[in-house]
Amino acid sequence: MALKRINKELADLGRDPPSSCSAGPIGDDLFHWQATIMGPGDSPYSGGVFFLAIHFPTDYPFKPPKVNFTTRIYHPNINSNGSICLDILRDQWSPALTISKGEWDNAHCMPQNKYTLARKFAQLTMVSQVLLSICSMLTDPNPDDPLVPEIAHVYKTDRPRYEATAREWTRKYAI
Repeated sequence: MALKRINKELADLGRDPPSSCSAGPIGDDLFHWQATIMGPGDSPYSGGVFFLAIHFPTDYPFKPPKVNFTTRIYHPNINSNGSICLDILRDQWSPALTISKGEWDNAHCMPQNKYTLARKFAQLTMVSQVLLSICSMLTDPNPDDPLVPEIAHVYKTDRPRYEATAREWTRKYAI
């Protein structure tokens, strides 16, 4: 079942890729993908190209893929190992979770944040949904439930320093 679903995700991504993101298998291994996210223009990550690894479990879609940044990034919700604090990759994962192209919201670690489930527009694949959620998180970090408390503290108390450091890391590691 996992392979069938992963093939469907790949075909859907090829037909309707999300803007500023891409993803696909590494070689012939459909369970291991590489993704790219372009740093959002309205963020300190603008101009950066960030690489992520996506590993699908054998019981996908019943279990979420493991997604992590392979490009270093300065962010309160992404640690030095590239782990991402995103609830849909953990406790809010659902094999039936879908999201519309026109009305999506970023999901952080806080359990009260939920996705808007709209039916007006074409639905995105789960991979697209995860990538777009990560893009949104780059624009709008969640410092109240951080993976890296030190960076969250800088974000909350000295935003210009946070943005300067994030821009510096983007130039150093993502350009």
